[in-house]
Amino acid sequence: MARHLLPFLFLGLACVAHSSPPRVGPRLFQNLGPQAVNLWRLDRQEALEQVASRRDLPLRKGLTIQDGWKPTDDDVLDFETNKRTTALEEFEPQWFEQPLDHFDKSNTHTFKQRYWVNKRHYQPRVGAPVIVLDGGETSGEDRLPFLDTGIVDILASATNGLGVVLEHRYYGESIAVENLTTDSLRWLDNEQAAADSANFMANIKFDGIDEDLTAPGTPWIYYGGSYAGARAAHMKILYPELVWGAIASSGVTHAAVENWQYMEIIRNGADSKCSSHLENSVAIIDTILLSGIFKKQLKGLFGLADLKHDDDFASLISLINAPVFGHRISAEAVDLPFGSPERMVEVEDGFKIDLSVLNYANYIKNHTVSSALELTMTASTKTLIGSRLEIVAIPSLHTTSPPDLEQPRILSRLVTLPYLSKICKQAYLPGKFIQVPPLPNVTAASRKARFCPPYPSILTPLPLFSIVDPWRPDTPHSDDARSRPDTTLRPFKLIPGAVHHWDEYGLADLTQEPEEIQQIHAEEVAFVEAWLADWTPPKKE
Repeated sequence: MARHLLPFLFLGLACVAHSSPPRVGPRLFQNLGPQAVNLWRLDRQEALEQVASRRDLPLRKGLTIQDGWKPTDDDVLDFETNKRTTALEEFEPQWFEQPLDHFDKSNTHTFKQRYWVNKRHYQPRVGAPVIVLDGGETSGEDRLPFLDTGIVDILASATNGLGVVLEHRYYGESIAVENLTTDSLRWLDNEQAAADSANFMANIKFDGIDEDLTAPGTPWIYYGGSYAGARAAHMKILYPELVWGAIASSGVTHAAVENWQYMEIIRNGADSKCSSHLENSVAIIDTILLSGIFKKQLKGLFGLADLKHDDDFASLISLINAPVFGHRISAEAVDLPFGSPERMVEVEDGFKIDLSVLNYANYIKNHTVSSALELTMTASTKTLIGSRLEIVAIPSLHTTSPPDLEQPRILSRLVTLPYLSKICKQAYLPGKFIQVPPLPNVTAASRKARFCPPYPSILTPLPLFSIVDPWRPDTPHSDDARSRPDTTLRPFKLIPGAVHHWDEYGLADLTQEPEEIQQIHAEEVAFVEAWLADWTPPKKE
């Protein structure tokens, strides 16, 4: 994970659900603004070049996007970790043909969807499960560690089932189109992706396995984490006849345009002294930017004196790890209240700044600006926002500042919804058939699960999260959601001290895992075993 893309991901976890058969028979960088995308692209390009050089690997030509720029190959980076290399060597990619459009039969175009299979523990029998992990918004190769020693292998081992990682359309090598222009993206939506999974489950024939493992004749357990966790919830709702059980780890099931609570979870969860220094630093920076007094001098401290647009500046300096930075800016400060005379540093006549702001500036200048200066800064505007952007998962939840201006904040007031959302329009100009809407249609996504309201005929998934997961406000564990009982049929759990969908990871020796993760893995095995005990083959018509 590039350091700029997800700088604030904290603690979180999982969501699990299962539908028992009727008795009568079987049944979006956290703050992913323009600067995060640009910096991520630089990091990724540099890493690709370094790895390709060391391993004498060619960089394949990528797909063109809106302005003709070609993104680089995802796969080379996968050699960076020994664990992923091991998984790549053991699990060969396989391909399943999918319709480009599941809902328009006149469209006969197809594409190949990539998947991987773990057969280590599979024992042929009636009711042997398939554990499928949704690849989500990345190359499926990034999920292979979970097939090797993570949640897929853990559940497959416990149930003597088959493990599968299924790559999401438009990611990795499951590319459905010849280019990634705006019009070509019109088949990238939740409904089409869910239909891919359903079609795969209902029709797949696994190489080397004689048994028919298609759903609903075989119990399938669908797992996803984060965005893919929401998809696991959606799959249980949309295709209950195919999905026997669903585990939605840190599933962000409630879509929203703005998600200012994200930073509030971090602000309140971090060390109080660190948070206080960061809050005060951001408040001072905003005051200077909005007043215009000493603005150029302030930007100069960060190495950005010539950066014209204040919102670009505010966005760039927000790309930090808040708890780590909060510690650093306070580590050298005397133990006195922020703004005390002893803490003030005179930058030039009439311009004094608290030591924490100065440390903030030095941190950004040394860790972020050195990369940012490599970006092409348009001569007329001096903006860091480039016209060339690689396609990434731009979430519908934009992390903005609190709407109450009196509320403490660790994200600048200048990082607004209009600023964060303009990247979409810049990257994808209006096409012949579709164009980027003014606002995303969050209703369409939220109505599938939202905070997982009960359905009389479908028992929906309920996630498990840590109390300090910044995505928690958009999950069934939101403070806005009602409390629910925790049962084997519909688990509802929080994992203390966990990180975002931490249960997805696993060690070859499970006894070496953190105690909380050992516990949730044991509980997940128990859930799935109980669900499978309820499964009976469908009656033949």
